[in-house]
Amino acid sequence: RLNVFPITLPPLRQRREDIPLLVSHFIAKFNKKIGKKIDTLSTDTLNALQEYHWPGNVRELESVIERAVITSQGSALQVLDRFDTFAKTERELAGQDIKALADLEHDHILQVLQKTAWRIEGKNGAALILGLNPSTLRARMRKYGIARQ
Repeated sequence: RLNVFPITLPPLRQRREDIPLLVSHFIAKFNKKIGKKIDTLSTDTLNALQEYHWPGNVRELESVIERAVITSQGSALQVLDRFDTFAKTERELAGQDIKALADLEHDHILQVLQKTAWRIEGKNGAALILGLNPSTLRARMRKYGIARQ
């Protein structure tokens, strides 16, 4: 039982050196399950797999390899065609200006304060609009360095 002794592993994106071994394991697993003889993995394919961020962790890698084994023709694993879509989406997202949650919260608090003429408490105060206790709003203002100018 694993619950007796918890094992903590970092996410796959932090263990890129494990990817070749995992890929080999999954190829062998799905070769046996599907009855294929995939035994070749190109350097380009392996590089693409190691560069990907793997938000779905090992399960996502397993799914990508299973799909590739099923659809590959011949003895070489052909993952680049299908995998390129995943990698392209990740590169496109990385290029976008995506704000961190703290930045969004900072901007939202500032916007509400400006709309309420910097009134924190009361019927039309920013705390009520934000659904916060006034002391919590003040603490977040200090945290984000928000001050009336």
